[in-house]
Amino acid sequence: MSLTAITDAQVFDGEKSVGVRTVVIDGGRIVRVGGDAPQGSEIVDGRGATLLPGLIDAHVHSAPGSLALALRFGVTTELEMQGMNTRENRGHITDDDTVADVRSAGFGITPPGGHPSELMPEGFRPKWDLPSVMPLMPFSTTPEEAAAFVPQLLARGSDFIKFMIDDGSVEGHPGLPSLDQATVNAGVAEAKKYGALTVAHTLTVEATRMAAEAGVDGLAHVFMDQPHTAEIIGLVKEAGMFVVPCISLNASMMGITGSELADDPRVAARLDSAWDRTLRSSYNRYPQGRLDDVYDTVRALDAADVDVLAGTDVSMPETFFGGLAHGASLHHELQYLVAAGLTPSGALRAATATTARRFRLGDRGRIAEGLRADLLLVDGDPTTDISDTLNTRAIWRRGTRLAA
Repeated sequence: MSLTAITDAQVFDGEKSVGVRTVVIDGGRIVRVGGDAPQGSEIVDGRGATLLPGLIDAHVHSAPGSLALALRFGVTTELEMQGMNTRENRGHITDDDTVADVRSAGFGITPPGGHPSELMPEGFRPKWDLPSVMPLMPFSTTPEEAAAFVPQLLARGSDFIKFMIDDGSVEGHPGLPSLDQATVNAGVAEAKKYGALTVAHTLTVEATRMAAEAGVDGLAHVFMDQPHTAEIIGLVKEAGMFVVPCISLNASMMGITGSELADDPRVAARLDSAWDRTLRSSYNRYPQGRLDDVYDTVRALDAADVDVLAGTDVSMPETFFGGLAHGASLHHELQYLVAAGLTPSGALRAATATTARRFRLGDRGRIAEGLRADLLLVDGDPTTDISDTLNTRAIWRRGTRLAA
C-alpha cells in the first residue's frame, strides 16, 4: 500500500499542539510524525488546517446506521454504554472502514423494571442492527445476582461493566426500582477480580456517592439534581473516577433542544430527516434543572484534575430521545465543555487522548508513530475556536480516507 503524507497542517496530537508537522500513514498506521514527506507518497495538503486524532464519543447507544453517521463527523470510535456491539457481535464492524469502530458494555446491570425501561413509550421496541447473538440481560436485585452476571457479561464480549444507579427521580419516575449499595458493591468487587473496567449511570448526587463507595472506575454522567459541593467533588477526586458529563444530554433533559446545532449548515448537510427531527427535539424530563449548575460542576471537576471525558448519550432517531444525533452531538459536547470552562485544548483531550487512556484503548486517541491512523483534518484551529472541529476537510479510519 502506498504511503500518504499529510503536510503543512497544525497538529494537535491528542495531548497538545505540536506545531506544523508532516504526518505519514502506511496502511492503517501512523509511521512518522515530523520530517519530510517520503518520495512517492500521496500528498494531502494540510495548509490552513489542523490535524486531530479521530474523535471518541465516550457515551453512546447504537442504532441502525449510527456508526456510519458518527464517522461522517470524524468520530472514529464510539463507546456503547448499552447495546448490541459486544465482541461476539461486531466482527463485521472491526474491519469496515466506512463506519466508526465501537466498544460496548453490552447491557447494564439493573433491576427488572429499572432504568432505562422508563424511557420507552408503551409498546416501543428498539430497532437494532441484527446481531448474530442476542445479548445477555443482566437483571439483578441481589448482590449474588450482580456478581454472578459479571463473568457472564465478560465471557459474552462486554468490554466494560455498567451499573445503572437510578431511582427515576430525574426522569420523572420517582420510586423506579434501583440497585442498592450492597448490590453495586458486589458487582464492582467481582469485576475487579477480572481486571474489568466499571462505569456507572449516575444522574444524582446520591447515585454518585454510591458509585464512589463501590469503587467504580468512571461515571457515565454528571449529576444534575443539585449544585455541586466541595465535598462531592472531593469524593469523586479521591475515588480516582473519571466523569463523562454528557452536558448535551443534561441540556436535553432540561428541555433544551439541539435546534441551533441542526441549523448549522456544517451539520445539516450530513443529517437525514429523522435525525434532524430528533436533534430538534428534547427529552424534557427535568425542566427544573439548571444548566449553569452543570457547568459549575464540570468546571469544578476540571479544576480538581478529575479526568473529564467527552460523551453525548446519543441513542436512536426518535424524538423522545431528542436533542442528540450521532457524530454531530459530540461536536456540540465539545462546545458545551468549553462553555463550562474547559480550554479548547482540554475539550479536545476529552474526546481523544484522555478517553483512550481511561478506557484502555492504547492504539488510538493520539497522533504518534505506531498508532492507528484514525485522523480528522479540519479547516481552522479548534485549539482557539472549538467550533472549528465541524470544518471537516478529511477523515481517515485506519488509514482509509472516507469518501466525500
